[in-house]
Amino acid sequence: MFSSNRNASLHFAGLQEGTSMYELRDPQLTNRYFILSGEGSRRLMASPEVVGFDSYSALLPETVTALRHLFPSGSEGDVDIMTILRGGLNYPIEEACHHVGVRVRDMHFVSCERIIEQQVITGLEIKYEKLRITHGRTLVIGDIIATGDTLRMCLEEVVDRFRRKGGSIRKIIFFTIGGTRAISLMERMAERISAYFPEFEGFECFFYEGIFSVYRDKGVSGINVPDIDFGWKGGVVSPEFRRSVLDRPDSLFEKCIIYDGGARRYEIPVHFEEVLDYWEGILERADAIDMEALVDEKLGYDGPLEYEEWLEQTGLEGLLAAGGSGDLRRLWEDEQKLRRAAAGLSLREIAERRISEIKSISRYYE
Repeated sequence: MFSSNRNASLHFAGLQEGTSMYELRDPQLTNRYFILSGEGSRRLMASPEVVGFDSYSALLPETVTALRHLFPSGSEGDVDIMTILRGGLNYPIEEACHHVGVRVRDMHFVSCERIIEQQVITGLEIKYEKLRITHGRTLVIGDIIATGDTLRMCLEEVVDRFRRKGGSIRKIIFFTIGGTRAISLMERMAERISAYFPEFEGFECFFYEGIFSVYRDKGVSGINVPDIDFGWKGGVVSPEFRRSVLDRPDSLFEKCIIYDGGARRYEIPVHFEEVLDYWEGILERADAIDMEALVDEKLGYDGPLEYEEWLEQTGLEGLLAAGGSGDLRRLWEDEQKLRRAAAGLSLREIAERRISEIKSISRYYE
């Protein structure tokens, strides 16, 4: 999205109770897209040790901030929550609505499961749905978006049900730990939904901490999963999250910023198995991985960059107008310092440390 369309720029939209909000602006966009950055979401997305209920509650302050932005008095209307099972249960939407004072009229559920044949994913199938069809509904949805296939299938199903049964959708509010493909998907879906429901106002989508890209290959380490693992290159990441990763450098080398969200909350031993598999794989490959190339890949750009180049490559140039140039310059300096130090980092030591830390925690969930 951002590598192909340089008209899009990020702008500061406000700070509320410790949560920063940014808006992506582009005259070509039909919908509105925001990035939320807060202590809870930064901790969740930089640390796979955050599991269970904590992984749910970590997103609550940021979600409350977004809803207060949309519903300043808490009484401008009501919403329906649509949960895509099971990843959508990770998002504290109902609790956030309660905090803000927004009434939840209905709860809808749709499942979307992978079809696996001979250990290969061959498609998706909706096996369960609970929808109450009415007019002028505002749907609030939370889910992880990588390729967007699950969301596309679920939205097509829901829109079709509303259309055939005489209902209508007024707006869709979406919360996601997600990637750039969410934008192209929502732009296409907004056009399609508007054709069915002329009153449709579009999507208002909130990304936690950044609009990430997905790996197209196995990456420098040879272990990342294409179309599943998130990265920074080609996306835009909040300066607060970039800073938090620099303050905890091991997190820069994690598999991705989320791992599997469902297992992370509901099958914690499975989550830790995935984390350990990754770090043990890194340990096996450590001596063969080019650390300078790996740091470049994780930071999302190649080679040393001058300040202006860095702003353009990271998508942060629009933030200068907000008066944050000093903090951004320090962030740029520290990232360049990390790049220069990359050759001296020991990936073997980092992997051994992370394996020890994960094992010491995961034993409580066996």
